[in-house]
Amino acid sequence: MTIGKFAVLVAFCAAAPVAEATAQTLGTPVFQAPYRAFQRLELGGTFSDPGRGIAVEGHYRFASGPKYDFGLLAGLRDNDPGDSQLLLGGDFRTMILPHSEDFPLDGALTLGVGATLGGGSSRVLIPVGLSLGRRIALEDSQVELTPYLHPVAALLFGDSNTDLIFGLGLGLNARLSRQFEIRVAGALGDYDGVSVGVSILR
Repeated sequence: MTIGKFAVLVAFCAAAPVAEATAQTLGTPVFQAPYRAFQRLELGGTFSDPGRGIAVEGHYRFASGPKYDFGLLAGLRDNDPGDSQLLLGGDFRTMILPHSEDFPLDGALTLGVGATLGGGSSRVLIPVGLSLGRRIALEDSQVELTPYLHPVAALLFGDSNTDLIFGLGLGLNARLSRQFEIRVAGALGDYDGVSVGVSILR
């Protein structure tokens, strides 16, 4: 992928119209860096403001070989008093684009399936994305920073309609030690949303 193609992809995802739900697996502004931070598995949780209400979700991720990892996700979203939804899903990530002299970022393909159930409206999301970033190790420190961007397109199946939606996630992961990472992300486009999460790494 050339830098020109990359710029076109980012501009398209940022400018495309987006439905009320964000485009990641559970419909919340929680995105993925191109790298997994763990060797074998991780457990974590995330608090987010998807633009309407709040959401809390947990995840369990595990490695499969050197390139692949899978995640199981569950959470709750409270849109308004008395309007709560159950969030369930799973996702997959694999590295497909190593950085080079021509392109300075690493890239990973992400796939997912998520369901938002209850609250008078049930939806299924099938997102496909390309996470692009670069890991930065701080000198004389265990801390590693990974800024990234994560354009995503998703099929959204609702109670009465089907849409193709787009979004752009911007994030920063800060691995403070071999066992602990803090993650911050936000959504860019025609919707709002931010998230803060932590993960225990093994």
